[in-house]
Amino acid sequence: MSGHSHWAGIKHKKAAIDAKRGRIWSKVARMIIVAAKNGGGDPDANLTLRYAIDKAKEANMPKDTIEKAIKKGTGDLGGASFEEVLYEGYGANGVAVMCEVLTDNRNRTAPELRKVFDTRGGSLGASGCVAWLFSKKGIFSVSVNDAEEDTVMEIVLEAGAEDFVRLDDLYEITCDVEAYADVKKALAENNIPTQMAEISQIPSTTVTLDENGARKILGLMDALDDHEDVQNVSANFDIPEDILKKFEDD
Repeated sequence: MSGHSHWAGIKHKKAAIDAKRGRIWSKVARMIIVAAKNGGGDPDANLTLRYAIDKAKEANMPKDTIEKAIKKGTGDLGGASFEEVLYEGYGANGVAVMCEVLTDNRNRTAPELRKVFDTRGGSLGASGCVAWLFSKKGIFSVSVNDAEEDTVMEIVLEAGAEDFVRLDDLYEITCDVEAYADVKKALAENNIPTQMAEISQIPSTTVTLDENGARKILGLMDALDDHEDVQNVSANFDIPEDILKKFEDD
Protein backbone atom coordinates (compact mmCIF):
# COMPACT_ATOMS: atom_id res chain seq x y z
CA MET A 1 0.00 0.00 0.00
CA SER A 2 1.33 3.44 -0.90
CA GLY A 3 2.39 6.00 1.65
CA HIS A 4 -0.43 8.20 0.48
CA SER A 5 -2.99 5.52 1.27
CA HIS A 6 -1.53 4.98 4.72
CA TRP A 7 -1.48 8.66 5.54
CA ALA A 8 -4.87 9.40 3.97
CA GLY A 9 -6.53 6.74 6.10
CA ILE A 10 -5.03 8.13 9.28
CA LYS A 11 -5.80 11.72 8.28
CA HIS A 12 -9.44 10.96 7.55
CA LYS A 13 -9.83 9.47 11.02
CA LYS A 14 -8.33 12.67 12.45
CA ALA A 15 -10.74 14.78 10.44
CA ALA A 16 -13.67 13.08 12.13
CA ILE A 17 -12.66 14.37 15.54
CA ASP A 18 -15.03 17.17 16.53
CA ALA A 19 -12.33 19.06 18.40
CA LYS A 20 -10.58 19.76 15.10
CA ARG A 21 -13.67 20.80 13.17
CA GLY A 22 -12.86 24.51 13.42
CA ARG A 23 -9.40 23.96 11.96
CA ILE A 24 -10.77 21.80 9.15
CA TRP A 25 -13.35 24.45 8.28
CA SER A 26 -10.66 27.14 8.22
CA LYS A 27 -8.54 25.12 5.78
CA VAL A 28 -11.45 24.30 3.49
CA ALA A 29 -12.61 27.92 3.52
CA ARG A 30 -9.19 28.97 2.22
CA MET A 31 -9.43 26.33 -0.49
CA ILE A 32 -12.82 27.71 -1.59
CA ILE A 33 -11.61 31.33 -1.53
CA VAL A 34 -8.59 30.61 -3.73
CA ALA A 35 -10.57 28.38 -6.12
CA ALA A 36 -13.25 31.06 -6.57
CA LYS A 37 -10.64 33.77 -7.00
CA ASN A 38 -8.78 31.84 -9.70
CA GLY A 39 -11.69 30.29 -11.58
CA GLY A 40 -14.88 32.15 -10.68
CA GLY A 41 -17.75 31.41 -8.33
CA ASP A 42 -19.68 28.89 -10.45
CA PRO A 43 -18.82 25.33 -9.36
CA ASP A 44 -20.30 23.91 -12.57
CA ALA A 45 -17.65 25.79 -14.55
CA ASN A 46 -14.87 25.56 -11.97
CA LEU A 47 -13.73 22.02 -11.17
CA THR A 48 -11.38 23.18 -8.41
CA LEU A 49 -14.19 25.06 -6.69
CA ARG A 50 -16.53 22.08 -7.02
CA TYR A 51 -13.89 19.89 -5.37
CA ALA A 52 -13.43 22.41 -2.55
CA ILE A 53 -17.18 22.60 -1.95
CA ASP A 54 -17.36 18.80 -1.80
CA LYS A 55 -14.64 18.86 0.87
CA ALA A 56 -16.59 21.51 2.78
CA LYS A 57 -19.73 19.39 2.73
CA GLU A 58 -17.78 16.34 3.92
CA ALA A 59 -16.61 18.45 6.88
CA ASN A 60 -20.24 19.47 7.58
CA MET A 61 -19.52 23.13 6.87
CA PRO A 62 -22.75 25.19 6.89
CA LYS A 63 -24.09 26.33 3.53
CA ASP A 64 -23.91 30.01 4.44
CA THR A 65 -20.23 29.63 5.42
CA ILE A 66 -19.49 28.05 2.04
CA GLU A 67 -21.32 30.84 0.23
CA LYS A 68 -19.44 33.49 2.22
CA ALA A 69 -16.10 31.91 1.29
CA ILE A 70 -17.08 31.92 -2.40
CA LYS A 71 -18.01 35.61 -2.19
CA LYS A 72 -14.67 36.40 -0.56
CA GLY A 73 -12.93 34.68 -3.42
CA THR A 74 -14.89 36.50 -6.13
CA GLY A 75 -14.36 39.84 -4.40
CA ASP A 76 -17.97 40.37 -3.30
CA LEU A 77 -16.78 40.34 0.31
CA GLY A 78 -13.51 41.59 1.73
CA GLY A 79 -10.95 39.25 3.26
CA ALA A 80 -7.34 38.10 3.34
CA SER A 81 -5.57 37.29 0.09
CA PHE A 82 -4.04 33.81 0.00
CA GLU A 83 -1.35 32.50 -2.34
CA GLU A 84 -0.56 28.91 -3.25
CA VAL A 85 2.94 27.76 -2.30
CA LEU A 86 4.51 24.31 -2.58
CA TYR A 87 7.08 23.42 0.09
CA GLU A 88 9.30 20.36 -0.37
CA GLY A 89 11.56 18.51 2.00
CA TYR A 90 12.75 15.26 3.51
CA GLY A 91 11.73 13.25 6.53
CA ALA A 92 13.48 10.41 8.34
CA ASN A 93 15.06 7.72 6.12
CA GLY A 94 15.14 10.16 3.19
CA VAL A 95 11.38 10.10 2.68
CA ALA A 96 10.28 12.82 0.23
CA VAL A 97 7.60 15.16 1.58
CA MET A 98 5.45 17.72 -0.24
CA CYS A 99 3.29 20.36 1.48
CA GLU A 100 0.63 22.19 -0.50
CA VAL A 101 0.07 25.49 1.30
CA LEU A 102 -2.32 28.44 1.15
CA THR A 103 -0.84 31.36 3.05
CA ASP A 104 -1.38 35.09 3.47
CA ASN A 105 2.23 35.53 4.64
CA ARG A 106 4.93 33.23 3.27
CA ASN A 107 7.55 35.03 5.40
CA ARG A 108 5.75 33.57 8.41
CA THR A 109 4.87 30.18 6.95
CA ALA A 110 8.32 29.16 5.65
CA PRO A 111 10.21 29.40 8.97
CA GLU A 112 7.34 27.74 10.81
CA LEU A 113 7.39 24.76 8.46
CA ARG A 114 11.18 24.63 8.59
CA LYS A 115 10.95 24.31 12.38
CA VAL A 116 8.42 21.47 12.06
CA PHE A 117 10.78 19.57 9.77
CA ASP A 118 13.85 20.27 11.93
CA THR A 119 12.26 19.20 15.23
CA ARG A 120 11.08 15.88 13.75
CA GLY A 121 14.26 14.67 12.12
CA GLY A 122 13.66 16.13 8.68
CA SER A 123 14.69 19.13 6.64
CA LEU A 124 12.96 21.66 4.42
CA GLY A 125 14.50 21.52 0.95
CA ALA A 126 14.84 23.76 -2.07
CA SER A 127 12.09 24.18 -4.62
CA GLY A 128 12.04 21.22 -6.99
CA CYS A 129 14.05 18.86 -4.77
CA VAL A 130 11.32 16.19 -4.58
CA ALA A 131 8.47 17.43 -6.79
CA TRP A 132 9.73 15.32 -9.70
CA LEU A 133 8.82 12.20 -7.71
CA PHE A 134 5.11 13.11 -7.58
CA SER A 135 2.17 13.48 -9.96
CA LYS A 136 -1.14 15.09 -9.05
CA LYS A 137 -3.93 12.54 -9.37
CA GLY A 138 -7.44 11.84 -8.24
CA ILE A 139 -7.51 8.95 -5.79
CA PHE A 140 -10.40 6.94 -4.36
CA SER A 141 -10.66 3.98 -2.02
CA VAL A 142 -13.65 1.67 -1.74
CA SER A 143 -14.17 -1.06 0.84
CA VAL A 144 -14.23 -4.56 -0.65
CA ASN A 145 -17.31 -5.16 1.50
CA ASP A 146 -19.30 -2.49 -0.33
CA ALA A 147 -19.10 -3.79 -3.92
CA GLU A 148 -17.85 -6.61 -6.12
CA GLU A 149 -14.39 -6.09 -7.59
CA ASP A 150 -15.42 -6.60 -11.23
CA THR A 151 -18.34 -4.21 -10.81
CA VAL A 152 -16.24 -1.40 -9.36
CA MET A 153 -13.48 -1.92 -11.91
CA GLU A 154 -15.88 -1.72 -14.85
CA ILE A 155 -17.62 1.39 -13.52
CA VAL A 156 -14.49 3.41 -12.78
CA LEU A 157 -12.59 2.46 -15.92
CA GLU A 158 -15.55 3.45 -18.08
CA ALA A 159 -15.68 6.77 -16.19
CA GLY A 160 -12.05 7.53 -16.99
CA ALA A 161 -9.96 5.95 -14.22
CA GLU A 162 -6.45 4.97 -15.27
CA ASP A 163 -5.62 2.41 -12.59
CA PHE A 164 -7.47 0.02 -10.27
CA VAL A 165 -5.84 -2.23 -7.68
CA ARG A 166 -6.96 -4.23 -4.67
CA LEU A 167 -5.00 -3.47 -1.50
CA ASP A 168 -6.05 -5.81 1.31
CA ASP A 169 -9.59 -4.74 2.24
CA LEU A 170 -9.75 -1.78 -0.15
CA TYR A 171 -9.94 -1.10 -3.86
CA GLU A 172 -7.71 1.86 -4.76
CA ILE A 173 -8.59 3.85 -7.87
CA THR A 174 -6.50 6.57 -9.49
CA CYS A 175 -7.32 8.92 -12.33
CA ASP A 176 -6.18 12.12 -14.00
CA VAL A 177 -7.37 15.26 -12.24
CA GLU A 178 -9.64 16.04 -15.20
CA ALA A 179 -11.46 12.71 -14.72
CA TYR A 180 -11.91 13.06 -10.95
CA ALA A 181 -15.45 14.49 -11.09
CA ASP A 182 -16.61 11.85 -13.60
CA VAL A 183 -15.25 8.95 -11.54
CA LYS A 184 -16.75 10.33 -8.34
CA LYS A 185 -20.12 10.82 -10.06
CA ALA A 186 -20.06 7.28 -11.48
CA LEU A 187 -19.42 5.77 -8.05
CA ALA A 188 -22.19 7.84 -6.48
CA GLU A 189 -24.70 7.00 -9.21
CA ASN A 190 -24.05 3.31 -8.61
CA ASN A 191 -24.41 3.71 -4.82
CA ILE A 192 -20.81 2.73 -4.14
CA PRO A 193 -19.54 4.60 -1.05
CA THR A 194 -15.94 5.80 -0.91
CA GLN A 195 -13.66 5.57 2.10
CA MET A 196 -11.57 8.33 0.55
CA ALA A 197 -11.99 10.65 -2.43
CA GLU A 198 -9.46 13.39 -3.03
CA ILE A 199 -6.97 14.98 -5.38
CA SER A 200 -3.41 14.62 -4.15
CA GLN A 201 0.22 14.14 -5.04
CA ILE A 202 1.00 10.47 -5.74
CA PRO A 203 4.63 9.27 -5.59
CA SER A 204 6.25 7.25 -8.36
CA THR A 205 8.54 5.37 -5.93
CA THR A 206 8.34 4.60 -2.22
CA VAL A 207 10.66 4.08 0.77
CA THR A 208 9.82 1.13 3.03
CA LEU A 209 10.04 2.02 6.72
CA ASP A 210 10.72 0.05 9.89
CA GLU A 211 8.76 0.79 13.06
CA ASN A 212 11.08 3.58 14.23
CA GLY A 213 11.09 5.28 10.83
CA ALA A 214 7.32 4.94 10.55
CA ARG A 215 6.82 6.57 13.95
CA LYS A 216 9.01 9.53 12.95
CA ILE A 217 7.37 10.01 9.56
CA LEU A 218 3.82 9.79 10.89
CA GLY A 219 4.78 12.29 13.59
CA LEU A 220 6.10 14.68 10.94
CA MET A 221 3.05 14.23 8.73
CA ASP A 222 0.75 14.79 11.68
CA ALA A 223 2.56 17.99 12.72
CA LEU A 224 2.57 19.39 9.19
CA ASP A 225 -1.11 18.59 8.74
CA ASP A 226 -1.87 20.44 11.97
CA HIS A 227 -0.36 23.66 10.62
CA GLU A 228 -3.17 26.05 9.68
CA ASP A 229 -1.61 26.98 6.32
CA VAL A 230 -1.03 23.41 5.10
CA GLN A 231 -3.80 22.11 2.85
CA ASN A 232 -2.34 18.74 1.92
CA VAL A 233 0.73 16.68 2.83
CA SER A 234 2.07 13.91 0.60
CA ALA A 235 5.06 11.61 1.05
CA ASN A 236 6.60 8.54 -0.59
CA PHE A 237 6.79 6.18 2.39
CA ASP A 238 5.53 2.62 2.62
CA ILE A 239 4.70 0.97 5.94
CA PRO A 240 4.41 -2.85 6.12
CA GLU A 241 0.98 -3.96 7.29
CA ASP A 242 2.23 -5.57 10.54
CA ILE A 243 3.87 -2.29 11.57
CA LEU A 244 0.96 -0.15 10.47
CA LYS A 245 -1.42 -2.19 12.61
CA LYS A 246 0.57 -1.28 15.72
CA PHE A 247 -0.14 2.40 15.10
CA GLU A 248 -3.80 1.79 14.30
CA ASP A 249 -4.20 -0.08 17.58
CA ASP A 250 -2.62 2.71 19.64
